[in-house]
Amino acid sequence: MSNFDVELDTSGLNCPLPVLKARKALSEMSAGQRLHLIVTDAGATQDIPAFSKMTGNPLLESNEQQGKLHFILEKGSE
Repeated sequence: MSNFDVELDTSGLNCPLPVLKARKALSEMSAGQRLHLIVTDAGATQDIPAFSKMTGNPLLESNEQQGKLHFILEKGSE
C-alpha cells in the first residue's frame, strides 16, 4: 500500500456504512490527502469505485489482503 494520511477500518460493517464513513472521513481531510479504507463487505469492490467516481475522490489503489479489501482514496479538490 502506498502512503496515506488517515486510516479507516470498517471491518464487519456492511454497505452502505463503509461508504458513509469514508465520505465523512474525506470531508474532514484536505485536498490531496489520502485515506486508507479497510472493508470486509464484498460489495465494496463495486461500491467504492462508484463512490470514487461520483464524488471526485480518485481511487489510487485497491487490493485484498487476508480477506480484507484495502482502498487508497485521494481527497479531491471539490
